[in-house]
Amino acid sequence: MDTRLLHTFTALARTGSFTAAAAELHLAQSTVTVHIRALERELGVRLFDRLPTGALLTGTGRRLLERAEDVLDAVARLRADGAGDGAAGGRVVVGTPESLCTTRLPGVVAALRTSHPEVDVQLYAGGTARCVEGLRSGRLDLALLLEEEADFPDVATELIAREPLALVCAPGHPLAARADAPTWAELSGEDVFLLEQGCSYSDELERRLLAVPGARPRLTRFGSVDAARSCVTAGLGVTLLPLTTVRDHLRDGRLLRLDGPRFADAPVRLARHRRRWTSPAAETFVRELVRHLPDRQAGNTGSVTRRAPAGPVTGPPVRPEAKVS
Repeated sequence: MDTRLLHTFTALARTGSFTAAAAELHLAQSTVTVHIRALERELGVRLFDRLPTGALLTGTGRRLLERAEDVLDAVARLRADGAGDGAAGGRVVVGTPESLCTTRLPGVVAALRTSHPEVDVQLYAGGTARCVEGLRSGRLDLALLLEEEADFPDVATELIAREPLALVCAPGHPLAARADAPTWAELSGEDVFLLEQGCSYSDELERRLLAVPGARPRLTRFGSVDAARSCVTAGLGVTLLPLTTVRDHLRDGRLLRLDGPRFADAPVRLARHRRRWTSPAAETFVRELVRHLPDRQAGNTGSVTRRAPAGPVTGPPVRPEAKVS
């Protein structure tokens, strides 16, 4: 069997679109159509329903998709073994939260271009749900999750670092002039700018604010760190972000770090699909990544702040919620 047909099959299954699959594979759309028809003839089954909205896997197609991925995985292993120990080249597609994509990972990619120019890293910003779905579908080789716990039956994770968080406001904000740390009750009356649903530390802050009796916090969600940071820099409220994303703003006085409540460092977890093989190129990326991240036990304690840090995370009790995997 021609493995090119399997590559086209899995790409079309991921994208649900002949046009998108063609773009991903750098093929003409007509070539994608020919590949799918050839594979269906060879297998003697219909793999997709062609609909006006795109290509939808049939029941048989869904059953065969996992088998096709296993074959492609085995072929990749065989090629790597045949190439010997020096086979570190190839593409690595990594899903990552925006905060890491804009602060930590550029240095990793730059270092790899010098030490291993044959490794091509592609980064896709996304939250936990999107990254896990990408690993499951095969669109991603690796993912980084900012999660205290990540219990997924088909995705394995390991703690590789911790990212310090900072609660910040503008110098002209009323909270900046206080001699003591704001209470949860006081924070619950502020305008608070959060990242989109699925951002673990934003979701935790929202839960704690809503747990304040009688609280009606004014919460605004954004899809980017820059949007939340810009609103707070303009004096519109407060936000909780990774320290790396506000370090320059703290240093030049555009933002101030509040004493508290202090939040525990956000865990950085490396995630990969349990059943799929990790290529030499992906392992090379992981080694370089770990070198560039703060120590997972101590975190990066350096900060620019006007006051001494407060104690551990405190606040109204939060009722545990069921995790969705």
